[in-house]
Amino acid sequence: MKVRLARALQSQGFGSRRGCILRVRRGEIAVNGEVCENPDAEFDAEGLVFTLDGADWPYRERAYLVMHKPAGYECSHKPSHHPSVFSLLPAPLVERGVQCIGRLDQDTTGLLLFTDDGQFQHRMISPKKQVAKHYRAACADAVSDAQLAALCAGVQLNDEPAPVAALAAERLDGRSLRLVLAEGKYHQVRRMVAAAGNHVTALHREAVGAYRLPDDLAPGAWRWLDAEGLSQLEQPWPSATY
Repeated sequence: MKVRLARALQSQGFGSRRGCILRVRRGEIAVNGEVCENPDAEFDAEGLVFTLDGADWPYRERAYLVMHKPAGYECSHKPSHHPSVFSLLPAPLVERGVQCIGRLDQDTTGLLLFTDDGQFQHRMISPKKQVAKHYRAACADAVSDAQLAALCAGVQLNDEPAPVAALAAERLDGRSLRLVLAEGKYHQVRRMVAAAGNHVTALHREAVGAYRLPDDLAPGAWRWLDAEGLSQLEQPWPSATY
C-alpha cells in the first residue's frame, strides 16, 4: 500500500493536513532517513519510518499500545482529581485519537490497553467474546473458601439484574486472590469481593487473554503491541498460565 507523505503524517497525529504540508516543505521531515520536501511524495506503508523533532516514528495504520498504569492516574481525557493516563503518552498518539480499552480506576495498577481501532476495542470489551481479564487483589481479611466459591458461583451487585460470576478465582496467600473476569463493569472486582464478604485494599491487572504485562515495562511506561501480542490478547478463556 502506498501513502502520501502529508496525509500519512496527519493520520499519525502530527497535526492538521495543512500543518503537515508546511512542515514537509520546510524540510522538517525525514522519511526512512532522508529529508523529503514534497508533501505529495508516495511511499510504501510497510516499514515506513518518519523522523521529526529528533525522534523516529514507524508508520502504523492502527495504533495498539500497552501501558503499565501506575496508581494515581485516571483513565479519562478530562480527569477530575488526578492526572490523566493520556498525559503519559506522546502527543501524536493522543492527537490521533487512541482510547483506553476499558478503564482502571485511579488506584488500580497494571495492564492498560489503548487503540484507535473501534472494532478491536469492541472485541476486547464484549462479554460475548469471553476475553479474560486477570486481576490480583490484596484483601483486608483472610480469603476464605466460601468467598472463592461465591465469586465463581455469582454474587449480586447493586443495579445488576442477575448475579455476576468470575471465570475463575483462586487464593494466592492468606489475604490475596486472583480473579478472572470476562466483563469490565464499573469497579467490578472491588464490588464483587465486597459482595462476597471481603474488601480490596490493592488491585493490579496482570493479564488480558494470554498476554501478560511485560516484566520489563516500568510503571508509567508504554510500548507498541506487536502481532504476537495482539494474537495473545484475543485467545479465548482459558488462556493464561501462571
